[in-house]
Amino acid sequence: MKFKAFLTVNGVNLLERRFVPAFDKIGRVCHLYLTRDHVILLHNVLNADGVQAIAQFKKEVLFDEYRISSQNDDRIAFTVDLALLLRALKSSVSMDGEKLQVKLVKKRPIAAERPMPYLTFESKGYKSAIIQDVPVSNPLSRVEVHELQSALDMAQDLPQTLVQVPDLLQLQSLVDRLKNVGEVLDVAITQHGDFHLQVCTTFVTVGSEYSRLRVVGVRANSPLDESISSSARLERALQRGEASSVQVSIKHFAKSIQCYMTRPDAAFYGIASEGACLTVIFQFFIPGTRQTDNSISLHCRLPVLDPGLT
Repeated sequence: MKFKAFLTVNGVNLLERRFVPAFDKIGRVCHLYLTRDHVILLHNVLNADGVQAIAQFKKEVLFDEYRISSQNDDRIAFTVDLALLLRALKSSVSMDGEKLQVKLVKKRPIAAERPMPYLTFESKGYKSAIIQDVPVSNPLSRVEVHELQSALDMAQDLPQTLVQVPDLLQLQSLVDRLKNVGEVLDVAITQHGDFHLQVCTTFVTVGSEYSRLRVVGVRANSPLDESISSSARLERALQRGEASSVQVSIKHFAKSIQCYMTRPDAAFYGIASEGACLTVIFQFFIPGTRQTDNSISLHCRLPVLDPGLT
C-alpha cells in the first residue's frame, strides 16, 4: 500500500484556507479517502447521527505526480485529526518551499512496540526543510473501504426539488438568532421556490421565509396565491404535494452553514424523498466564469428528527 504526491499551490490554498477549516467546524476527525482519480473528505458517512459532509476533488486540483497503489483496487482510506492536518498545511505555507511532498508512511514512535501510520509532509525551502508527521488511523480494510464506498454512493442521491439560498452569511445570522429560541428547526421547501425556517416552543414561534428563490428540478405548475399569508401558502402547497417539510437539529443546521468557509458560489437546499434527510449542495464556478467547476463538489446531509420525539 503506497501513496505519494506533491501538493500544488492551489491544492494547499484549497485545503488550508477553505476546506479543512470548514470541515473542522463540523467535527474534529474525518475520513480521507484516496482513489486513482479523486481525493475525498468525508464526515459521518458511516454514522446517521451527525452532519454528513462530503468534499470530492479530482486529483489534479490538489496534486501533481499523484501515485497510489494498493491491493484494494488502488483505494486507501483512513481517519485523520483535522487540527493536526491544518497545522501541517499552515507550516508548509510558511516555509515558502518549491514543493510540498505528501506520502503515507509507517514509523516507530519512541517507546512504541510497533510502527504507526503517518501522513508525512516534507516542505523544502531554499535553505532548509521541514518534515511533519501527521498521525492517522490504520488504513481501512477491504471490507471497510467497500462499506465506505457504498455509503458514499448512497449519499449521492439528490432531492427532486432544490432551492437556491441567496446569502449564506445572512442565513447564518438568522440561525444564530433562532438558536436562542429552541433546539429543533422546522424546515419546509416548496416547488414554488419558498424556503421556510421556523422554531416553535410552548411560548413562542419564530421564523422566516425566503420566497421566489431559484428552483432546480421539479417545479409547481399551479400559480402561487400571494394574497394569503406565508403559513397558509405553505399549508396549501403541502396539501397539493408541492412542498416537503422536516425537523432537524438547529445545531446540525448551523454546522452545515459553516461550509461557507469553502467560499462556494451558490448553495441549494432540498429535502430527500420521503423526508429522509435535508440536503445542502454547494456549487463552485470555474474562476472568472459562471460555469460549474466539476472538479470540485461539496454537499451535506442532515439527519431528520422523529416528530414524535420532539
